[in-house]
Amino acid sequence: METHNQRAGKEMANAKSNLKVLVVGGTGYIGRRIVTASLAQGYRTYILQRPATEIGLNIEKLQMLLSFKKQGAHLVEGSFSDIQSLVNAVKQVDVVICTMSGVHFRSHNILLQLKLVEAIKQAGNVKRFLPSEFGLDPARMGHALEPGRVTFDQKMVVRKAIEDAKIPFTYVCGTCFAGYFAGNLSQMGTLVPPKDKVLIYGDGNTKVSLMDEDDIGTYAIKTIDDPRTLNKTLYLLPHENLLTQRQLVQIWENLVGKKLEKMSISKDDFLASMKGMDYVGQVGVGHFYHIFYEGSLTNFKIGEEGEEASKLYPEVKYTRMDEYLKVYA
Repeated sequence: METHNQRAGKEMANAKSNLKVLVVGGTGYIGRRIVTASLAQGYRTYILQRPATEIGLNIEKLQMLLSFKKQGAHLVEGSFSDIQSLVNAVKQVDVVICTMSGVHFRSHNILLQLKLVEAIKQAGNVKRFLPSEFGLDPARMGHALEPGRVTFDQKMVVRKAIEDAKIPFTYVCGTCFAGYFAGNLSQMGTLVPPKDKVLIYGDGNTKVSLMDEDDIGTYAIKTIDDPRTLNKTLYLLPHENLLTQRQLVQIWENLVGKKLEKMSISKDDFLASMKGMDYVGQVGVGHFYHIFYEGSLTNFKIGEEGEEASKLYPEVKYTRMDEYLKVYA
């Protein structure tokens, strides 16, 4: 005879298998991790597929979609130039997660999400929406420097539209992608560790949150049916991955058995380097300034508006940076 706990466990498993998740941007840098995590955690996973005219000859994107289909994902056609197609896609699911790019050196599509918000509003069936966030919390970036502040301003426009439409939400934010900030020891303009010299921002002692992108996907999916994160912000601030730049460099030095020459750049000199840069470069310098000089990822206490991911989900064995960096050695 089943115990109460066994029945409750079965009911939770059934609820999870019945919950349908739509990922918009499922072939992107973070989107593919969200899709993988959703499938791994047993959710019925749908991916928005652009029409043939929009995919064109992008064979890598199409083959990734087909690979996910083989793994059990469902492909749903929809286009941001056809609002009704988005409504039809959204009507098939319970949760929508958007991972459209907000970084200027790739593509910048944050405000396109307003069409998705409108589709969710019209459909009226979505139980949770996770918009494209993941980095610095835009609600804390009202003071951000031009021109990079456009990223945060636009994310706040999207948040306002979500809340005005009374769409249930969770905002997942608060970390640096390890692929862009850890593997290169936080050096701008490269993705691999420097061999001899490393640039240190200020004194190099500002705490920064670093996270393996696969773990970002895992935490995002964990939150989609958790009542504790409904209409709240989930901050990705796992204690063991809150590191200073100097600590990150030391982890690397220990791995390779070699000391790097450290060159410090002051706040004023770093900001002055913006002059003469193109738009994309200026955005990058501004964001690096907020992260490494101001400590904008870690210089606050989480209040009633949010929760911290590793505390809510201690069962997730997130990747520590000493482990993460081994592959670069």
